[in-house]
Amino acid sequence: MSRRALLLPLIASLLAAEERVDLAAVHRIRAEAFENSKVMDTLFYLTDVHGPRLTNSPGFRKAAEWTTGRMKEFGLANVKQEKWGPFGRGWSYSKFEAHLAEPGYQPLIGFPLAWSPGTNGPVTAEPILAPMKEEKDFAKFKGKLKGRIVLIDAMRETPQQTAAQSVRHSAKDLDDLAAMTPAPAPRATDSTSARRFAGKRNQFLAAEGALAVLSTGYRGDGGTVFASSAGSYKSEYPDPPPWAAITPEHYNRIARLLNKKISVKIRLDIAAEFHAESKDSFNIVAEIPGGSRADEVVMLGAHFDSWHGGTGATDNAAGSAVMIEAMRVIKTLGLKLDRTVRIALWSGEELGLLGSRAYVKEHFADPEKMAVTEQHPKLAAYFNVDNGGGKIRGVYLQGNDMARPVFAAWLTPFHDYGARHLTMKNTRGTDHLSFDEAGLPGFQFIQDPLEYGSRTHHSNMDTYDHIVPADLQQAAAIVASFAYHAANRAEMLPRKPLPKPKPKRTPGPKEEEKKDETN
Repeated sequence: MSRRALLLPLIASLLAAEERVDLAAVHRIRAEAFENSKVMDTLFYLTDVHGPRLTNSPGFRKAAEWTTGRMKEFGLANVKQEKWGPFGRGWSYSKFEAHLAEPGYQPLIGFPLAWSPGTNGPVTAEPILAPMKEEKDFAKFKGKLKGRIVLIDAMRETPQQTAAQSVRHSAKDLDDLAAMTPAPAPRATDSTSARRFAGKRNQFLAAEGALAVLSTGYRGDGGTVFASSAGSYKSEYPDPPPWAAITPEHYNRIARLLNKKISVKIRLDIAAEFHAESKDSFNIVAEIPGGSRADEVVMLGAHFDSWHGGTGATDNAAGSAVMIEAMRVIKTLGLKLDRTVRIALWSGEELGLLGSRAYVKEHFADPEKMAVTEQHPKLAAYFNVDNGGGKIRGVYLQGNDMARPVFAAWLTPFHDYGARHLTMKNTRGTDHLSFDEAGLPGFQFIQDPLEYGSRTHHSNMDTYDHIVPADLQQAAAIVASFAYHAANRAEMLPRKPLPKPKPKRTPGPKEEEKKDETN
């Protein structure tokens, strides 16, 4: 390790000692967040009552109505659903039944993929194993798919689980994360090519008269299915046939039977609906007005939308509930704020950070041109939670080493709760990037992964049951404390230089951006 790397933490600790921390306020925040917590009640309504929350779906809109009412009950000001768009059509499903009918009966575990149509009642048909991974595969199955249920993937191995499904960061994990070493470059992927192929495959399946499609999702076993969409929220793109993902153990059984030339029949009944009543979507926004510097703003945010296999608990009702709870704690305690604290719950995050990017472009700057608005210099900070339901262990500095001593001081009262680590490394795939790419100080918290990567992320197991209440309480306390100190700090948080204009991304046949699978 270089001498500079050894000196930086010492310098940061000395600077942190000079940063003012209001320990009396922190004491009150901790007591309210742990002793009078409402975070799990909020989570219950966002998941068990109003989940899932696919953007522009009826579930999303009902959850938003409940949330705006909840925040008004907590006494927040300027509560609104701030429109952005156009987005496109919503989608929902109200029925899914999948059964192996021959050679023996078996219910099949799975769910339909977003933006694929229903079957218009129960259908029974013979499946065909027709894995298609590139365009040259189409020729193998031309003229063979009409009236068949297409098994679109090859069989997938289901290894025995040897590692723990739920994990917390070890001290070494966090030390390695904080170490001043460059992270490996992300693996390059040709997403435009992948989207183009998906669109052509959908067209081929529809043209060939496939009755329906089954896939295994992109990973998972033991009844856990990881999957998202098959079609597009943009109506101008062709819809696929009815499409569902099922657990690989059931998928593999069907594939083995077909490989042995044994007659198989599958029965499907999917009721799905596209919603085009409004092509616009909206973000949910509310505030606690500040005092002497009310025109300056501290923002808290999390994405409100979810995929539909589960109820969207860890991704990301947890983050939304934490941010709502942080606002409740500050408001309930009547803490004095110089700056305004604003919460924003985003739509369209799962489809490419659409809601937060629209908000940043409207209020702060267009990254394509980097022409900033008068509000741009008045944003003190944006703090985001979207790495599952695990407790906070520190902050990703997103390359802003100037913020290190500030956050080190603010984390000091929470060392006993395991929050003490800072890393210069960037984290990807969630809404703080919309702020960072516009030259704004946007940060994501480091969180314990728990089951996020192994069981819940975009799966049918993303439910209330996989949340640890104490972790959300801890996160809410830390977020409330960060918001309070950012709102009352004498100076604005330090910023990185304004970035260069970012060229417009080229849209593909499916305009969704796949999230980084670690977030």
